[in-house]
Amino acid sequence: MVTNQQQVGVLALQGDVREHLQMLESVGVVAKKVKSAQDLNKLDGLVIPGGESTTISMLSQRAGLIEPIREFIKSDKAVYGSCAGMIMLADRVVDTRTDQETFGGLDITVKRNAFGRQVDSFEKIISLKDIGVDQFNAVFIRAPWVEKIGAGVQVLAQLAGAAGEKRIVMVRQGKLIATSFHPELTGDNRIHKYFVSLL
Repeated sequence: MVTNQQQVGVLALQGDVREHLQMLESVGVVAKKVKSAQDLNKLDGLVIPGGESTTISMLSQRAGLIEPIREFIKSDKAVYGSCAGMIMLADRVVDTRTDQETFGGLDITVKRNAFGRQVDSFEKIISLKDIGVDQFNAVFIRAPWVEKIGAGVQVLAQLAGAAGEKRIVMVRQGKLIATSFHPELTGDNRIHKYFVSLL
């Protein structure tokens, strides 16, 4: 059977793989696991899931995926990273191991575990008006935040910090988007729908 459906991969080395696959299928694309460079062939987009960024980095190196995913990003394909995926898409990361490699592509500086440890996880209603979503229940688990952005980066969501300062939790640069939080854990597919609109 021939299908014209768009195909989106989910990096399937560690993290919320199943949840992202289900969300992508719910918005009408063919979702596939990516475990090798060959799995990137014919994909229209890619999701880097939440999980543990140092583990994802290490396993990506072992699987020979660092350079192929960097090339995929450079080819102007849509890529979305949630939580650890945001870290993996960042050009610069603070508070990480010196040997951790990222895929890069987003001109941002990210701080790992910025909102605290696992016990500090929380949910918060945030506004995503720039993508047509007034309220979204965001789930933050050992979440990073964006400390600095480059000139080409658009801030899509912020969260007030303890002292009232604004913390950047969702960004877009071209066809790359990233969130500090985990929409794949909410049952709300509106961010995935927005991502698929960029394919």
